[in-house]
Amino acid sequence: MHMAPATPQAAVRLRMPPGLRMDDAQFYAFCRENPDYRIERDIQGEIEIMPPTGAETGRRNTDLVTELNLWARADGSGFVFDSSTGFRLPNGATRSPDAAWVARHRLAGLGAEDKERFLPLAPDFVVELASPNDDPDKLADKMAEYRACGVRLGWLLLPAASQARIYRPAALPSVVEGPRVLDGGDVLPGFRLDLGLIWASVL
Repeated sequence: MHMAPATPQAAVRLRMPPGLRMDDAQFYAFCRENPDYRIERDIQGEIEIMPPTGAETGRRNTDLVTELNLWARADGSGFVFDSSTGFRLPNGATRSPDAAWVARHRLAGLGAEDKERFLPLAPDFVVELASPNDDPDKLADKMAEYRACGVRLGWLLLPAASQARIYRPAALPSVVEGPRVLDGGDVLPGFRLDLGLIWASVL
């Protein structure tokens, strides 16, 4: 029997009634009680539950994090975090980018409890890698939020279009069509991401 392809799942948004917004500790506890889900929270306190990715997106994100972490280990000036890490941004939102990097000296000032929970800062560098069920406009809004919160460099990667959007402080995003390599510039000096790993469908 022929089976129709599964429809990609979209994120689920849960609205909180007025006066029932969880504080940071309650939201952290809520996430701990639901460890099978990737959960974010926007500045209005609404909760967004992300579906699992498909295999190709998971493979791409693994390649991305691996390449970034290899550079970070050799460079030694900061640490890489994957999509399971929550960041409590200055605007009150809690986000989990697909990959992030934070300078070592910024983490040194945090206490042990801060490091065990969602990091109370915006990363220096973030990447969002679009999956087939993602809305590029919503991801662009998220990237603008990162930039407004102090992220120094952001990459939005759209494999379906072989397009990269680059976000920097106090500048409009730049759109690059079909790039083969992205350079980390002065934020990640010496880091070059081979986008052949990201654009290709290899499974």
